[in-house]
Amino acid sequence: MRAFPIRPAALLLAMLAGFAVAPAALAFDAKAGNPRFELLRKQGFRIQPDIGYLTASGKELKLDVYRPAGSEAKALPVVLYFHGGGWVAGSRERAALSSLPFLHMGFAVVNVSYRLANVALAPAAVEDTLCALQWVGINAKKYGFDVNKVVTSGDSAGGHLALATAMIPSDSPFTNQCAANEPTWSGPYVNAAPKVAAVVNWYGITDVADMLQGPNIRSYAVAWFGSMPGREALAKSLSPLSHVRPGGPAVYTIHGDADPLVPYAHGVRLKAALDKAGVKNVLHTIPGGGHGGFKLEQVQGAYKGMQGFLHELGLAPKAP
Repeated sequence: MRAFPIRPAALLLAMLAGFAVAPAALAFDAKAGNPRFELLRKQGFRIQPDIGYLTASGKELKLDVYRPAGSEAKALPVVLYFHGGGWVAGSRERAALSSLPFLHMGFAVVNVSYRLANVALAPAAVEDTLCALQWVGINAKKYGFDVNKVVTSGDSAGGHLALATAMIPSDSPFTNQCAANEPTWSGPYVNAAPKVAAVVNWYGITDVADMLQGPNIRSYAVAWFGSMPGREALAKSLSPLSHVRPGGPAVYTIHGDADPLVPYAHGVRLKAALDKAGVKNVLHTIPGGGHGGFKLEQVQGAYKGMQGFLHELGLAPKAP
């Protein structure tokens, strides 16, 4: 099996891809030229930035759409990407280059912002990403998305959101705020979110409650819930492990077995649950790997496996 070519911008991605919270942000000004956007453009990709998809907590939430140049007349398979940062930090602008492997494979990419803890506590981020999925369904024709080939992806907290967005049922109360996205408010509300076919999960949290107390308690998770009552029950309902079921989306997980921020056991437990439910999945282990920051050859190996996995599912337009 041959991996897709590592071009100069993709090589930069390989150096950046392992960070849950990227290094110091580059200045972002779409009109003046964002450095990450310039790298995407030089690779031959079209960018439609700053598209509003939802207003929540008095804040307009935005996303970017990236796609290969010259593909405007085609309905492409689409990846929704969610940045990491423990639900408390990070931004879609910093995560723009994470779209490169998918773009080189022929996907369109929707790069999504969501509410962080300083704007709204849990479950706000999950509510937002579910609405981003609905936005894809509503706007599929306009932007050229193939709703039968939808993939979600993200790193760390973004990996959790990719899993939760794909696995939480469409009739969940967490989708209720998406009703505001309806073109008209007359008649019954219908969730237009397409079914997610697969998830590419970079070391995402799979048991949120595990991070709130006990040996795996993490400050970012505590901050996401604050002092709200019933936080343990809410955390469980937001956990991908709570939504594993037969017929669910296929999952490709990349996780370092020495991760200090999201225990490797989260990936192991998810694989065991998916195996038991008969859901196609792979746990790609990075030996000695921490929370991202993987070596170049490890990143290349992860992308090679990911591409083969998606191609086997009939989702990746370009064969490995």
